[in-house]
Amino acid sequence: MSKSVADVLKLLKDNEVKFVDLRFTDTRGKEQHVTIPAHVVSDSDDWFESGHAFDGSSIAGWKGIQASDMLLIADPDSAFLDPFMDEPTLVMSCDVVEPADGKGYDRDPRSIAKRAEAYLKSTGLGDICYFGPEPEFFIFDSVNWQVDMSGCFCKVNSEEAAWSSAEKFDHGNTGHRPTVKGGYFPVPPVDSLQDMRSAMCLILEEIGVPVEVHHHEVATAGQCEIGTRFDSLVRRADQTQKLKYVVHNVAHQYGKTATFMPKPIVGDNGSGMHVHQSIWKDGKNLFAGNGYAGLSEFALYYIGGIIKHARALNAITNPGTNSYKRLVPGFEAPVKLAYSARNRSASIRIPFVQSDKARRIEVRFPDPTANSYLAFTALMMAGLDGVQNKIHPGDPADKNLYDLPPEEDAKIPTVCSSLEQALEALDKDREFLTRGGVFSNDFIDAYIELKMEEVTRYRMTTHPVEYDMYYSL
Repeated sequence: MSKSVADVLKLLKDNEVKFVDLRFTDTRGKEQHVTIPAHVVSDSDDWFESGHAFDGSSIAGWKGIQASDMLLIADPDSAFLDPFMDEPTLVMSCDVVEPADGKGYDRDPRSIAKRAEAYLKSTGLGDICYFGPEPEFFIFDSVNWQVDMSGCFCKVNSEEAAWSSAEKFDHGNTGHRPTVKGGYFPVPPVDSLQDMRSAMCLILEEIGVPVEVHHHEVATAGQCEIGTRFDSLVRRADQTQKLKYVVHNVAHQYGKTATFMPKPIVGDNGSGMHVHQSIWKDGKNLFAGNGYAGLSEFALYYIGGIIKHARALNAITNPGTNSYKRLVPGFEAPVKLAYSARNRSASIRIPFVQSDKARRIEVRFPDPTANSYLAFTALMMAGLDGVQNKIHPGDPADKNLYDLPPEEDAKIPTVCSSLEQALEALDKDREFLTRGGVFSNDFIDAYIELKMEEVTRYRMTTHPVEYDMYYSL
């Protein structure tokens, strides 16, 4: 059920809330927050309309100091009681608004997502786009790294990891742990994280994120997944931020550390964020039909749009240099731009379902470092371009795409192989994102500039494996 302003005021009173935590998401996808006393909200007649002023100049990729004044406008529907704070605290997701005109800031990811929802309705093609992401993550005992002039290293510590079989632990080494690629999904004690995931799920349900499943994932060293229910674009992006918040904080309470980094360990599966999606109109699923795998022509054109724009999408759905350690041809990564029913080697899969209401597509190349507001929006905009321009995706790929003859393999396009390549693709292929004023060219330019800083830093940093390859030459 949606929450109104009156519902929020009642929550404040009934739970003797002391603070209200206002949250927004920066360009990279990290939640930021500022906290105000609860009486500031409850004692005002127009707080939800007037908002909270803050300085946007210190947020990476945002305004310069000459135009830094911004407003946070809280969404009452997003409210939940924070399960981790010592003092009773109510959390709300916020839009970042320009005080001069009262419109959503063109670099605010949540405002971009709201413009996307409005654009979908304005086209007449549909009235709601549903998203169901599956962000995978790792839970480690601890992690250490250092990067400076003297050198660099990273070290993952995990009692559950396959490489820990020879370690001596104070409580003894039990020997029960997932092997490399053996985490999917033996019962405890091999799966050592059952209780922690259950704790995460209970908190997610408590704060309004319905859970459908949780389990250990394929990789050793604590790879996990919590499956949560689909929802509309903005609400589902809000819920993905809540999921990350809960996963990080529950792991922290257990004395562990969680990461959504796509490839934190070498030689085992990385973490993806498969994104299920469908478009509806007047209560009808427009993806359901009599075509391949029960899809409609509308859905096939939508797939065609995603395939056409996939390389530009990579800059948003796979936004880190680490993303491309996962997207490597020849391994179990969805790099081939093809679609198929149940074939997990294709980058777009059509899950088998019993009901037309559940008919959807699953885009498999995104990863969980993506900013959900931007990623869901970009995927929808690409799909809509496919529908508007009747871009057919061609024949489905029902073969194992990891094991094709070279001449067949060469005919199937692939995702990008680096962030730099993806940013170049986005720069050249951006018009579909700017329709209806959803993304601005100013935002896309700022995004590319911000991400190129990461590319440059990565390119300039000597990597330990280079010593292995070149030191003695």
